[in-house]
Amino acid sequence: MKKRVQYYFSAALSSYAILFFSQNRILGVLLLVVSFFNFDAGLSGLISVIGSLLLVNTLGFKKEDIKSGLYSFNSLLLGIGFGTFFSFSFAYWLWLAAACLLCVVLSVNLSSFLGKYALPSLSIPFVLTFWMVLIASNGYLGMGLLQKGSSLIFELNTNPPSHFSQLCLFFDHLNIPAYVLLFFRSVSAILFQNSVLAGIIISIGFLIHSRIGFSLLVLGFIVSCVINQLTGTYPGGISNYYLGANFMMVSCAIGGFFLIPSWRAYVWAIAVIPFTFLVLNGLSRVLLLFNLPVFSMPFCLVTLGLLYFFMLRKKPGKLQLTPFQYYSPETNLYQFLNDRQRLKDFKYFNLSLPFMGAWTVSQGYEGSITHKGDWQHALDFVLKDLDNKTYQLPGVKAEDYYCFNKPVLAVADGQVEEVIGHIDDNAIGQVNLQQNWGNTIVIKHAENLYSKVSHLKKNSIKVKAGDYVKQGDIIALCGNSGRSPEPHLHFQVQCTPYIGSKTYPYPFAYFTVAGQPGLKTFEVPQEGATIERPEINPYLKNAFHFQPGYVAIVTGDNGHTETWEVFTDDFNSTYFFCHENQAVAYFVSNASVFYFTRFYGERNSLLFRFYQLAYKINYSQQPVADHFAIDAESLNPALWLQDFLAPFYRFIQNSYSNSIEKRPDGLIVHSKVNRQLLRRGKKLVQAEIFVDNKGIQGFALQYQNKNLKVKWETSSV
Repeated sequence: MKKRVQYYFSAALSSYAILFFSQNRILGVLLLVVSFFNFDAGLSGLISVIGSLLLVNTLGFKKEDIKSGLYSFNSLLLGIGFGTFFSFSFAYWLWLAAACLLCVVLSVNLSSFLGKYALPSLSIPFVLTFWMVLIASNGYLGMGLLQKGSSLIFELNTNPPSHFSQLCLFFDHLNIPAYVLLFFRSVSAILFQNSVLAGIIISIGFLIHSRIGFSLLVLGFIVSCVINQLTGTYPGGISNYYLGANFMMVSCAIGGFFLIPSWRAYVWAIAVIPFTFLVLNGLSRVLLLFNLPVFSMPFCLVTLGLLYFFMLRKKPGKLQLTPFQYYSPETNLYQFLNDRQRLKDFKYFNLSLPFMGAWTVSQGYEGSITHKGDWQHALDFVLKDLDNKTYQLPGVKAEDYYCFNKPVLAVADGQVEEVIGHIDDNAIGQVNLQQNWGNTIVIKHAENLYSKVSHLKKNSIKVKAGDYVKQGDIIALCGNSGRSPEPHLHFQVQCTPYIGSKTYPYPFAYFTVAGQPGLKTFEVPQEGATIERPEINPYLKNAFHFQPGYVAIVTGDNGHTETWEVFTDDFNSTYFFCHENQAVAYFVSNASVFYFTRFYGERNSLLFRFYQLAYKINYSQQPVADHFAIDAESLNPALWLQDFLAPFYRFIQNSYSNSIEKRPDGLIVHSKVNRQLLRRGKKLVQAEIFVDNKGIQGFALQYQNKNLKVKWETSSV
């Protein structure tokens, strides 16, 4: 019962917060409180939210969408609108219930329909439903609905409701610039109010939620007022409702929510304002024929139109749509930058090296010999000895060369598309220009992604067209066929299956470079580099290769215990789920590394501490240097300053590093989390993870002047 109440409470607060593109509970509480400045509107809004949540939950809709407020925030606006426009009566509650049902149906249907195009429904369900109510109430004797005397249908910047306290009146008449008062009135108008105090409270809540979002509200307000002043569109000034529900919200949506915040997004946040003027003024003239207000429909149409316009681009460039919505401009930005740097497993197909041992890149991309023009993105590999020679004396025949007759491996799973294996190997110093590629294998790994290995040894190919190969399978031997004066292995990636296809730049997933520390991840090796597959430590891989169904019981020396279980979601992504506090930590565990990708939930949980100290583990024992996304929810003055500047300049970075210490009975992973502020560093976490042949035995960490030791036990469900 307690969890059920918490679920509905959280969903209700989200219904309020999402009006400002947020899931922040503080903002949700403040909006709930402010909505009751007009008691009738506040009560109707709350009842509408609760009723909508009960309806969609009972009918079995997706709980994540319900909890986010996706299906209920339009009902909230509808309830607030009802309480603002109409007086309480039996008919009031009857038609409010009917309108809420219609609004929920529209919310679900529009969310599903527009969701197919990755578009939001915004407040369209509310506007359509309320238009229907207003049209109906203007006929049929009003259906029993009694409009209030100070109706906001046409003038949404009227005097404050009569039941506002003297405190509200005091703030309404503060001796400060009129534009400042208008700004706060405009913010309050999103809840159908005209109150400076309400606007101040909402602004504080929105500022706590998002510094970027607040700056965009201010930017939208200023640009709108400047344009109006220059053009005289509204001689008496723009109404506070037009400003708040349309101009300011569209600037915030485009500049910081649906686009990754950047100076380019801010330019669009400015450019969209005159665009919105045109839509609002034109739509107002049309709706005036039916005695209907525009409400927030211009905001909806402009936002949806621009989003779809951006989606149709073939090359997004540096103006990026938000790929995953965190309901926070700061988190969207920080996580996007962090993911772009770290989550290359999701961007690239995992290609391993096509050989065993350490080979040298004899010719890289844009090489000086043959890698030119359409075939510039290719790599040649040879084996060298300590004297940097590719052969043993006398070096006059192919067998003298170290790489000749060595196994060639499939770089990834795939189907063999093309095979040529009958071409003779060349004598040293001679080339075959008629059969340029020599013996070759082309393998399809995905749509428009093929790998090709060439200059293979005659009759050494072990596969045929149509065969399915696994990553690491031996498919041939290195030879000296085609345009190859001495034995070497040619490798390239291409978008078509033909042997003469143009090359395509593509990285290898994981490899090490001789003389360089660390594991290279999704990079193209440079000419002259000696590279090899990482050597995997079985202790590390066994300890961190978590599979669905794995259960860990972790207990701190403070007596706190958590049970973590590994699951997969609908997208086949793996994650730890904490049964005690519902915290979730997503991770990737492949053949070479383990690393966390995202964390949701309690920051004081043991799962969050493990997320920090095991942020990335190389199974090859190579040291790790990585970065965390900045925590946008932290109430830190320095971080808040960066939030304001983040779309243009970032001066704070959270870094992660670890190193492996071998022990007779296992090993220890030493990890650190630091915050870099300009040139000054601050240690946030220092930890050790203890590993033996059975897996993780526990971990110890120091953070915020605290020491914590944790015991790790495995269990079955």
